[in-house]
Amino acid sequence: MTPTFTHLDLETAARLRAVIGKLSRRLRPTPAAQEAGLTPTKTSVLQTVVREGPIRVSDLAESEGINPTQLSRTIGHLLETGLIERSADEGDRRAAWVKPTAAGKRIAEHIRRERTDALNVALEQIVGALDSLERLAEQLRLRARP
Repeated sequence: MTPTFTHLDLETAARLRAVIGKLSRRLRPTPAAQEAGLTPTKTSVLQTVVREGPIRVSDLAESEGINPTQLSRTIGHLLETGLIERSADEGDRRAAWVKPTAAGKRIAEHIRRERTDALNVALEQIVGALDSLERLAEQLRLRARP
């Protein structure tokens, strides 16, 4: 049976989706990424190469969900800036592999730390609101008693 949603449920879900999107967009760019000239897409590709590398370019495209032309440009930039290395697949000359360089690993780690720090600040604010929400819940419970 399909669950039914009230208008409030749909409104709450829409608001939650919107705020998660905003938080995500605000947590993505970091000073380290901006200094390195990395867009969110380039940062994501670099993070995947660092986490999964060496990785076939075709697997990277699938993982990132971006078109081959955009991925090719992104890989080209990461190669030019010395953040990744590319090599031919020995068994299939049509395929290529990419892996992070030491510099790529350092920048990816720096970006990861900056994002973690930003998320911690956001979580501190959410946790800070918990006391007020718990007090409100208790007040409502006490009012509801007969």
